[in-house]
Amino acid sequence: MGRETVLKAIRDAENKAREIISDAESEASDIITKARLSATEIIQSGRSDSESSSQGMISEARGVAEKEAKKVSKDGDSSIDSIHKGSDGNREKAVKIVLDSFRAN
Repeated sequence: MGRETVLKAIRDAENKAREIISDAESEASDIITKARLSATEIIQSGRSDSESSSQGMISEARGVAEKEAKKVSKDGDSSIDSIHKGSDGNREKAVKIVLDSFRAN
């Protein structure tokens, strides 16, 4: 082998190495781009799942609160009716006491 042949082989090897490095950099860039896209999709999916779960929990809590509110309202209405019924008899007694008081003076 002559000197020119050796130098040509070295140049060819250097050119081949540059191509390999360029291809590797391009492939690395593609891998990073795909990884970023995948990460974005995962984050969006997680947010969507989280929002859906949150809405379900809020809806469930709202249903429980409405049931409790109806129960409390029903109990309150019952108490109010009881007070009204009890006060009817007391009202007549109070009017009689006031009128008797005026008549006595």
